[in-house]
Amino acid sequence: MATERVPTGRSSLLLDQFDCAREMARARLTGLGDEEFLWEPAADCWSIRRRDEAATPRAFGPGDWVLDQGAPQIPASEYAEVARQAAGGMTGAKIAEDWGVSVERVEQVLGHTGPPEPDRTPVTTIAWRLGHLHYCFAGEWEWAFGERRQDPKLMVDFTPSAALALERFWAVIDRWRDGLATVTDEQLDTVGFSQYPYGSHPRDPFVDVLWGANLELIHHMAEIALLRDLWRTRFSARG
Repeated sequence: MATERVPTGRSSLLLDQFDCAREMARARLTGLGDEEFLWEPAADCWSIRRRDEAATPRAFGPGDWVLDQGAPQIPASEYAEVARQAAGGMTGAKIAEDWGVSVERVEQVLGHTGPPEPDRTPVTTIAWRLGHLHYCFAGEWEWAFGERRQDPKLMVDFTPSAALALERFWAVIDRWRDGLATVTDEQLDTVGFSQYPYGSHPRDPFVDVLWGANLELIHHMAEIALLRDLWRTRFSARG
């Protein structure tokens, strides 16, 4: 019996995986409305909010709506990021401002003194998950295939409209896919092919960056799919 050929090259495998994830995501996002898009299934959710209503210390965006970011304290899982900020030349005061904590707390984190903060990952809305993916892929395209100059956190004008958010998101995803299709084996092995300013991309082979981008799309879309299921059954009687 004839079977469909499975791609074996590294770039072909990454592209095929991305295409499969994109196809499933499009199907799962069909029919998304504004109320569901912004639904907060728990207290203290992260979402998109009007700038003057931002609930987190590091919320960002270029327009009237911003994406929540920044816990009240620094969780243990983020200590390595704080260390990278310090190694990159940020002062303790600037790091404290960035995280919305005291300078003393930053010094404790850098000196590994004091108890670690509990790592309480926030519950997020579909709007937040989609907005997070949008700015990540917009920025990663800019710093790998584009001019490498725009701040990723200023590239996406967040919106409370599900239809508009999806229209803009799929345009960015399709552009990323076009770039991915052009990658050569030499580029896959190039350290620093992506100069994305947040994270370790400038120190990573590009194949690691692409693998991570696929994983980001897959796991956030899985979370969105679960939120859609919870929304659909939120008023169902318990068995």
